[in-house]
Amino acid sequence: MAINYVELDAAAALFHGLSDGTRLAIVRRLAEGEARVADLVGHLGLAQSTVSAHVACLRDCGLVDGRPQGRQVFYSLARPELIELLTAAETLLAATGNAVALCPNYGTETLHDEARHV
Repeated sequence: MAINYVELDAAAALFHGLSDGTRLAIVRRLAEGEARVADLVGHLGLAQSTVSAHVACLRDCGLVDGRPQGRQVFYSLARPELIELLTAAETLLAATGNAVALCPNYGTETLHDEARHV
């Protein structure tokens, strides 16, 4: 059976789009229902420009939709399967304990080290 790199590239792009903690927090919040950027700013405690950039990334990836209402835009998850994916990821993380967090390449300490050097 041949490897379908096109499908793997698409999956890698999906996971890359979800690879940021802020974007994951936005997705988790939107799993509860639609929200405006102002709502997300209050929920996350981040700057409006930061939240807007992450929402734009999620929208560009086709994971989030925007519904204009007057001068406001209400964002929601584009696909309910995204909630299932997050649930499966949380189950996998619980099953592996701290293995992923301790990973020398992508673990939380590596991410914190990179953030300190930016």
